[in-house]
Amino acid sequence: MSSISIIGTGNMARTIGARAIAGGNTVEVMGRDHSKAADLAKTLGGGTTAGEWGTAPAGDIVIVALLYDGVVPVVAQYGDALAGKVIVDISNPFNSTFDGLAHTEQTSIAQEAAKVAPAGSSVVKAFNTVFRHILEKGRPDVFIAGDSAQAKAGVEAFITSLGMRPLDVGGLKMAHWLEGAGLVTVGLANHGVGNLDFALGITELPA
Repeated sequence: MSSISIIGTGNMARTIGARAIAGGNTVEVMGRDHSKAADLAKTLGGGTTAGEWGTAPAGDIVIVALLYDGVVPVVAQYGDALAGKVIVDISNPFNSTFDGLAHTEQTSIAQEAAKVAPAGSSVVKAFNTVFRHILEKGRPDVFIAGDSAQAKAGVEAFITSLGMRPLDVGGLKMAHWLEGAGLVTVGLANHGVGNLDFALGITELPA
């Protein structure tokens, strides 16, 4: 099983933390408000601990469960405390009308985080194409992107422990297109599907 640190105390932190504990992983939560982190750790149970904001996370995999505009600044703030860690960005940088991305260049929050991450760390994009309640109750496919095969293997093992199927889409530059796929899920929820009770996935033809 994996050793996980979650930066953030919101709904996604709670959901991923709960699935992680259920999957037999060790979990640490870190928040700017330590009392909120301590409350979340108590709620999650299973030996979950509350770490101090800005200090070196205990987990080998660090999930940054923050709104998109907070990810890069926090990775920069943590700095060398993240050396040697696998940093997982789960954010979706949607614009205010949810019909485009907040950034105009062919980049991604994960790629921008990698620019400020310390040497020896690796950034992986994951979980952004799945709505929170599907992560909570379902067993969806989880698309991931990253440049380090070793880092992705660790994230894939973690995703598998959650009862979900990890699917590698390629290098970190593919994170841009995963953010676009996150946008597609919103479009489907508003139009073709008409609800939030679904996730993107891959259907394979029988051999």
